[in-house]
Amino acid sequence: MGAAVADRHRDVRLAAFGRVATDSVDAAAEAIGRIFCPHELKPVRRSAPDFCALHNCAAFDGFSINYVAYGGSVSIDPGCLERFFLLQIPLRGSARIATAAREVESSPDALASLLSPTIPTRMTWDGDCAQLILLVDRRLVEQRAAALSGKPIGAVEFAPAIDLNHACGRELRAQTSHLVDLAEHLGPQRRLAPVAAAELREALLGALLHGQRHTRSEAMQVFGGHAETLPRPLQRARDCLHAHAAEPLDLAQLAEVTGIGIRALQLGFRRHFGTSISQMLLEIRLAHLNARLGNARPGEHVIDIAFELGFTHLSRMARAYSRKFGETPSATLRRTS
Repeated sequence: MGAAVADRHRDVRLAAFGRVATDSVDAAAEAIGRIFCPHELKPVRRSAPDFCALHNCAAFDGFSINYVAYGGSVSIDPGCLERFFLLQIPLRGSARIATAAREVESSPDALASLLSPTIPTRMTWDGDCAQLILLVDRRLVEQRAAALSGKPIGAVEFAPAIDLNHACGRELRAQTSHLVDLAEHLGPQRRLAPVAAAELREALLGALLHGQRHTRSEAMQVFGGHAETLPRPLQRARDCLHAHAAEPLDLAQLAEVTGIGIRALQLGFRRHFGTSISQMLLEIRLAHLNARLGNARPGEHVIDIAFELGFTHLSRMARAYSRKFGETPSATLRRTS
């Protein structure tokens, strides 16, 4: 049965990573639901002799790349995804995606869709639709958004439509294609080296969070010193904090670099960043620590990385990290190494 289903789909990607191949609606919903999340799957027409489902999946650390295809037209109702984000890039056919934010009609070389875990979603796939689907763990995205925005970890919701002809869409499609090629080159029996997996995670998170509009975008702009209304002295101050994050804070030196007095600098941080200079430095160090832990090589330890980044009070660092990212530094290291 599986070979017959695959024969109906030409140009199948990730063929060596087969997980589901069936012409049974119930079997498809149950099996694909175990990989993604439980969902309701129905052929659009009651009598659907053309129905079939194919799902190939190559898993990495914190994300996976998938090829999913349905014969005929089907409706899919997953509700809230809860645990992950889904980037869906159409290869054939079309898909109509209805979210609480807006409706998207995706098609090859035009529009892709990006589903956020906290937004209810319903979809209809038409015309023997096949898509490449990138699944990214929710915690990875939310932790990185927290690091880049200076805010505590919380829900991130993306604009669901991605124009494949704009810079963000081109970048995400290129990275997704690269993942498919890489997985096919490695095959199911070979594992990607942890350092290479970390580099891929960084590239994907950067493309998503810097390229596509989301609910932390403005906070990231301000925290990153890119807001148009940010005075130049404050931009210079923040750049200086980034460049010397591992060094002790010297307010006199910071004021000299920016060309304004210490008091004016302190007031400026409160007004434009909504935080103090010392808290800003802590947020920068925590962001660096989160990134380093996510990219740690085998054998690296939290204490060594923390000292490199300028932390001297490890218990305070651990409490601040847990408040911001919702887990201990050692838990991040274990999960991503």
